[in-house]
Amino acid sequence: MNLSRLGVRRPRRLLAEASALVIAVIVAFPLYWMVLSAVKPQGEIQSAEARPWTLSPSLDSFRRVFEQQEFGRYFLNSLFVAGAVVVGSALIAFLAATAVTRFRFRFRTTLLVMFLFAQMVPVEALTIPLFFLMRDAGLLNTLGSLVLPHLAFSLPFAIWMLRGFVKAVPEALQEAAAIDGASRTRFLWQILFPLVFPGLVATSVFSFISTWNDFLFAKSFIVSDTSQSTLPMALLVFFKPDENDWGGIMAASTVMTLPVLVFFVLVQRRLVSGLGGAVKD
Repeated sequence: MNLSRLGVRRPRRLLAEASALVIAVIVAFPLYWMVLSAVKPQGEIQSAEARPWTLSPSLDSFRRVFEQQEFGRYFLNSLFVAGAVVVGSALIAFLAATAVTRFRFRFRTTLLVMFLFAQMVPVEALTIPLFFLMRDAGLLNTLGSLVLPHLAFSLPFAIWMLRGFVKAVPEALQEAAAIDGASRTRFLWQILFPLVFPGLVATSVFSFISTWNDFLFAKSFIVSDTSQSTLPMALLVFFKPDENDWGGIMAASTVMTLPVLVFFVLVQRRLVSGLGGAVKD
């Protein structure tokens, strides 16, 4: 009986693994083509025959990218904006999720529904109102005009996700901590915060990727002061009226992707447990 079940499960497992491998190849192929185009010589990129390999790799495209005078400044600006959004959204979402989960107050459900509706509004529909808001606040051409909108768009998702983590922590744990003399603040930061930290990592990955890859806000709110631009704006240098520098575009895109990969590798273990979504009693 066990052998028959094993015989049935094995083909299913092989089919699942083969399907996962095919999906992984499909997902990874655009990244492979991006890196391949970045190291191809200019002649092969412009060739009518697109080949999925190159026998003479070159770093000329990367050289052109790093020779851009503002590239380093753009990189630091992107790092600052993404870091500020990640830290700010994590702290605010943690406190907000704790408040809507542990405390009972009027309009609590209404507030949660508003968070959900905020996720449904397309970013493009709010770009123009946000532009006038940033103009009236005097934040145009500053990094603050990029931090605040991304912080606002990251919070609803982060609060909803962290709410489940906070709710999974038993209230008996808080009562036991109170009996031992721990204040509410001490319980919040020394007990609850470490338990929901995997959820914070999962929401931080979302915040980091969406902020790092942003082009719409950077193009809309940084009007004249290019020194405040972020890394996606560096791609515009390689788009030319007569002929686009696809090697430079792919090389710059590869450089942009590296910090995301590094960030993902650093938080990989926490991310897996965070997406697992449970804090055990």
